[in-house]
Amino acid sequence: MKNIKAIGLIFLALLFGLAAAVYATGWISRQSGIASNKVVVAAVDIDLGSRVNAQMLSTVDWPSGSVPNGSFSDIKALNDRVVKVGVLRGEALMEGKLAPVGTQGGLSAVIASGKRAMTVRVNDVVGVAGFALPGNYVDVMVNAQQDKGRGEDALQISKTVLEKVLVLAVAQEANRDDTKPKVVSAVTLELSLEDSEKLDLARSVGTLSLVLRNQMDKTTVATLGITKGQLFGEKKDIVPVSTAAAPAHPRVRLAGPATPRASECVEVIQHAGRSLTCF
Repeated sequence: MKNIKAIGLIFLALLFGLAAAVYATGWISRQSGIASNKVVVAAVDIDLGSRVNAQMLSTVDWPSGSVPNGSFSDIKALNDRVVKVGVLRGEALMEGKLAPVGTQGGLSAVIASGKRAMTVRVNDVVGVAGFALPGNYVDVMVNAQQDKGRGEDALQISKTVLEKVLVLAVAQEANRDDTKPKVVSAVTLELSLEDSEKLDLARSVGTLSLVLRNQMDKTTVATLGITKGQLFGEKKDIVPVSTAAAPAHPRVRLAGPATPRASECVEVIQHAGRSLTCF
């Protein structure tokens, strides 16, 4: 009786094993039947602004139904192209991640069309303790003396002059994948030409500070700035309005009705007659 049970268990085990083998064979055959295309991927991590060569790339089989738009199948088509974003190992190279054909490598390939790159000097405090990293956005604040009129004291003011400015690089590093804070002495910002002029004037008249902001926050806030008097709650000085004494107006005497002048008469004697003429 025991032998019959053992034989039955062995038979069931063989049956289940055979079924599993058949299923695995069918699954493998189905997988091998899926159409695929060659797609160029990064063989190593590629930093933004780098010029691509064949040693950085490789090809893999990619299911035809999910090939990324703008991808490449030939490594030669990517020779000497420049990436404008960081590309991780195994990530597909796509046209949207590349600078236009003929672009030279370096930071200039990363600057958006119509923008400029400008570097400002910072320290551990001005640079937000090193947390202003490439790819982050900052506001630029200036603390300066506002000119007043003659005989009046200069007014110290802090004012936000630029908002949502992209950090392109810190020192000589532009890698946006690094999240470790770095205390550096210079930060490169991406600005429009008009904002570049504002920043150049701001750093010449006062002290700059970078204010780190949320990357998803696109709200702009217009402020009037704050003065030292407003910071400490002092009342704004009211300049008295000088009133000059009005010039005395001469008294004008109104002329009364004119007194009629006495008439003058002349008596004219002619021949035997007389006449009186008055005027």
